[in-house]
Amino acid sequence: MKQTLIEQLNEWHEEEEYQKIVDLLKTTPDVEQNYEAVSLLARAYNNLGLYEEGLLQLENIAEAGKQDPLWHYRVGYSLYHLKRYEEAAQAFNRSDQLETGDQSTEYFLRRSFQKAEKQKREQLRLARKKASIKRGDHTEGKLPFSDMNLTDFWDDSEYARTSYQSDPPTDERIESIEKELGYKLPSSYIQLMKQQNGGVPKNTNFPTEDSTSWAEDHIAITGILGIGREKDYSLCGEFGSPFMIEEWGYPDIGVVICDCPSAGHDVVMLDYRACGRDGEPEVVHVDQEDDYEITFLADNFEAFIRGLVSEEEYDTSEEDKQHDVDKVMHGKFSPLLEELCSRVTEVEQMEQKIRSICARIVEEKGRFTFHVDELSYAMYDVQFWLYTKSYPNTSRDQYVSAYQNIIAFGGEFGQGGYAPSFVTDWLDHRIKEGRIVQDDGILRVTDSFAEKIMKQLKEA
Repeated sequence: MKQTLIEQLNEWHEEEEYQKIVDLLKTTPDVEQNYEAVSLLARAYNNLGLYEEGLLQLENIAEAGKQDPLWHYRVGYSLYHLKRYEEAAQAFNRSDQLETGDQSTEYFLRRSFQKAEKQKREQLRLARKKASIKRGDHTEGKLPFSDMNLTDFWDDSEYARTSYQSDPPTDERIESIEKELGYKLPSSYIQLMKQQNGGVPKNTNFPTEDSTSWAEDHIAITGILGIGREKDYSLCGEFGSPFMIEEWGYPDIGVVICDCPSAGHDVVMLDYRACGRDGEPEVVHVDQEDDYEITFLADNFEAFIRGLVSEEEYDTSEEDKQHDVDKVMHGKFSPLLEELCSRVTEVEQMEQKIRSICARIVEEKGRFTFHVDELSYAMYDVQFWLYTKSYPNTSRDQYVSAYQNIIAFGGEFGQGGYAPSFVTDWLDHRIKEGRIVQDDGILRVTDSFAEKIMKQLKEA
């Protein structure tokens, strides 16, 4: 493949113009005979979220890719997002064997193993549940919540009354909502809604055995959707169950009954997969941030309500803050960050300057993380300045790839993860400002911006 074509493809990749890559390569003669071209085509499909197509392209060059760690990584990436976690783990493991030490590979390898185990447990649990229902293993229970005092369950507020709470549902409204949703609502949910039709409970946390994007050991809800249409957060309201499934892409496995503090990026649902549309659903957490990962919460709605606990039970903010303070003040730098700091002559005590800025971030945020704020942008600037000083011929794609090895996955002095969009948004912002310039695909800071970065470091 011609060098000019490779450069064009990489430029589009850096600009996130993935469809242009696909369109060009699909019309390029004999592209299927070129290993690099097919590999880049597969990468573009993966970046477009077309993982089946990406995997198909990679399978076409499987023989040539046997000893290529990047080929195995891209195969693993496709499989991971197709939720074929056991196969993904095998691909990432092979990539790691061929090229050890790549932190992105290690991250996906670890996550693939974790998700494969969870997937096996979930499949077994669903199979047992279906078998139990088929055998008729159930007994007539007492009236839902008959021994639970619900008078102190709800947190009364103007927001709850405005956004969630509707008049008690009539039998006609219940029937109408069930028809629209296509599912029979559980009696325990209807009973609670007749006591108060939607709102914000005082206890908003629920313990979990598996970690989610919210926390390692629990999830949080904002409110419980009522039976109705008029309130924004009611079952068939503006932000109700049909909206979350049709517009946000949540799986059509049942009914969204709770929204969460993430503003749409995770929800709690009634899950009818085992029981059918007229049965007694389980309650699950669905995580849009993690490819709509499903986490089992409770056997039924009443068990879910009884299991809610106060957020105070999970308030470890002070301990977490102290842990991160110790980490940024004493944790060992990653090999790459050590290397970059060792080459700086313009600023004395470079390591301590970085630790000082990061300590301020922990003091302000309560944890070691970079977002969209002044101090975070300062650290994005510092990392970029350090990296391009040592590697002056760096392209956008190369830097975005290298970024994770500086601090994000930096070991002791690291965050354990990062949001790639924050990094690319920062980079786009600095380029728009003219503080970072791009010449023939090579990125660099302007002299004036470099002076400003060094001044900030010296003042730190």
